[in-house]
Amino acid sequence: MKFYDCKTAPSPRRVRIFIAEKNIDVETIDIDLKNGEQLSPEFKKINPNCTVPVLSFDNGDTLTSTAGIRSYLEAKYPDIPLMGRTDYEKGKIADLQWRIEMEGLMAMSEALRNSAPRMASRALTGPVNYEQIPALAERGKQRVKRFLEGVEKLLGSNQFVAGDIYSVADIDLLVVIDFANWIKLELPDSAKNAKRWYEAVSQRPSAKL
Repeated sequence: MKFYDCKTAPSPRRVRIFIAEKNIDVETIDIDLKNGEQLSPEFKKINPNCTVPVLSFDNGDTLTSTAGIRSYLEAKYPDIPLMGRTDYEKGKIADLQWRIEMEGLMAMSEALRNSAPRMASRALTGPVNYEQIPALAERGKQRVKRFLEGVEKLLGSNQFVAGDIYSVADIDLLVVIDFANWIKLELPDSAKNAKRWYEAVSQRPSAKL
């Protein structure tokens, strides 16, 4: 296997942490998104969607989404479960991860990609250029702020997002919070348990990769 990564992008980081938590040894190739390497003819042969992460196999098959890659790795390396142990826990973690992705990560992407000067004409990922819409940047920022204000309630008194198990929900929430720093947003001071959780998961070796 080969894992196509980008150290500065949030989506590949979600897989990078996942791989590290499972102790999987995989060849990693860093793609320079800042300088448009994902749009090169060479990379388009690997992923015509021009996005990372990508997991490629010796037979030429590829997985080109965070969801697809993590589902495959969870099934292949089940000894350290990150997507749930019981049927209900799997469903609960999937629910929480979906909410974090839709309400946090997508909102953050909307805010950043429609405002960052280096993303002019690149408001959406992929092979087609789209112009930025400033109103979407403002809406995205409002959505991120609201999401961060709800993290304390999302966690409740839990040790981890889904209870007593570290999971993909924790990985994605960590990435959202770190990502939000790019637009100068953070957890509110009143979010005591969320801040406790954030400090703990940030100290895991996988979070530092």
